Amino acid sequence: MRRWQRNTRLLLISLLFCSLTLLLAGCESQAPTSVPQGKSEGQTTIVTSFYPMYILTQNLCSGIDDVQIINMTPPQTGCLHDYQLTPDDMKTLEQADIFVINGAGMESFMDKVIAQQKDLTIIEASRGLALLKDEHGEDNPHVWLSIELYEKQVENVARGLAKADPGHAEKYQANAQAYKVQLEELRLRMHQELDGVEEKKIATFHEAFPYFAQEFDLHIVTVISREPGSEPSAEELAATVKTIKNTGVKALFAEPQYSTRAAQTIARETGARVYILDPIVSGPDDKNAYIQLMEKNMQTLKEALQ
Repeated sequence: MRRWQRNTRLLLISLLFCSLTLLLAGCESQAPTSVPQGKSEGQTTIVTSFYPMYILTQNLCSGIDDVQIINMTPPQTGCLHDYQLTPDDMKTLEQADIFVINGAGMESFMDKVIAQQKDLTIIEASRGLALLKDEHGEDNPHVWLSIELYEKQVENVARGLAKADPGHAEKYQANAQAYKVQLEELRLRMHQELDGVEEKKIATFHEAFPYFAQEFDLHIVTVISREPGSEPSAEELAATVKTIKNTGVKALFAEPQYSTRAAQTIARETGARVYILDPIVSGPDDKNAYIQLMEKNMQTLKEALQ
């Protein structure tokens, strides 16, 4: 009798285990394996390379509910000079349908992306634009700091999004036109404020501002530190002090993303004043951030150059 009861219990346990196994297998088969984790079916995922492209794309995608925008790099990354892709970056790009980049050499890692993500649609915002060269004859990628060229970047990205995601083509183009109206108002306002400034000579700490200087007719006398975030050597500091004294530069422009220590040293030696000019490579998660930060730059320049 005991043996029969024990066998009965074992049979019931086996039946229960088999039922659970079949139930779990059925649940697994219902999972949408074609949709990456965190992505809804039918949703378009757009990844942007860094902050200025993220803000641009936010404006173009405004009001489109089934588009997800992810900025690949952390906000504090700043410019992508010599940036190395991380495993998390590659996972992010695996989820992407579209990758919006600045181009012009800013994203030096693109060979790796193209090799590993062969089906990824890449939109290069700077394609076809007239680029300035640095002292080594290489393209300067900081195109977005010219409002006029930034408007062209908006056009390029809108055109690329419309082609890649034709279901929202009209909305992308309408958003592009609306954003360009705001940018053109900003550009005209900044010209009204800055075209008449008395002083045109400035010194900057990074080669981010040639496009900005070109648009507003400023003359960059010297770039104190060619590599962002690096400290100039003693020889470079001495040469910069000499240049600033000889040219009569009154304003040194550091950046909010980096230390002002070297700038303060030069200021003490030359009598020039230190101001903060933002290259807009980091900032708030706000689609109006580009306009707000440019307006702040305008106020800084008015104070420094009158």
